[in-house]
Amino acid sequence: MVEQIKILVVEDDNDINQLLCNIIRNSGYVPQAAFSGTEAMLYLEKEEWDLVLLDLMLPGMSGEEVLATIAATNSTPVIIISAKLDQQTKVGMIRTGADDYITKPFDIEEVSARIDSHLRRYQRINKLPSMKKLTFKDIEIDLEAKTVSAQGKELSFTAREYEILVLLLSSPKKVFTKKNLFESVWEEPFYGDDNTMNVHISNIRSKLALVNPNEKYIETIWGMGYRLKS
Repeated sequence: MVEQIKILVVEDDNDINQLLCNIIRNSGYVPQAAFSGTEAMLYLEKEEWDLVLLDLMLPGMSGEEVLATIAATNSTPVIIISAKLDQQTKVGMIRTGADDYITKPFDIEEVSARIDSHLRRYQRINKLPSMKKLTFKDIEIDLEAKTVSAQGKELSFTAREYEILVLLLSSPKKVFTKKNLFESVWEEPFYGDDNTMNVHISNIRSKLALVNPNEKYIETIWGMGYRLKS
């Protein structure tokens, strides 16, 4: 029996929620509608999801609060779908743990393509062949449990942060350009926007520094990219 892919749709506007659910059904996935942040948390606590589509302006618990909770507890990919257009909000949501940001009004084909892209990437990274664990210094990644620990303490990373770490640990001596990392993780062409990658690398460094502030794990090779610091 093929396991169904389940996507949680958190959107308080009934028409938009139904439209997103229809996009998901037409792609062969199973949607679950939630109309408030509080309702979304009930679904998130009850079962695991392959992807979350999340509006920011929600009744009760805000989308920002829901995102922060997801980012702190698991690596489920989150796509923000919001009418907020300002760059500050977009960067803030990526820093908090969002994996993508789509602005309203949205194009149906674009939403469908983004969903497919995130699910392919998430499934690919969880099916690395012949390896169960990756280690570097005191970092250990359990590829089966999808967990990351440093100095024996489990850390919480977003789906994209996790994928970046897996790539780096898979080739510890390789220098990854920003283009390498972006196109491997996002599966989209890289157009030279350094900010997205800089934010994600900064987040990874900050989380690792919380458990071992005296160790440097990722070094910047100026003019080239990033690699693990030996």
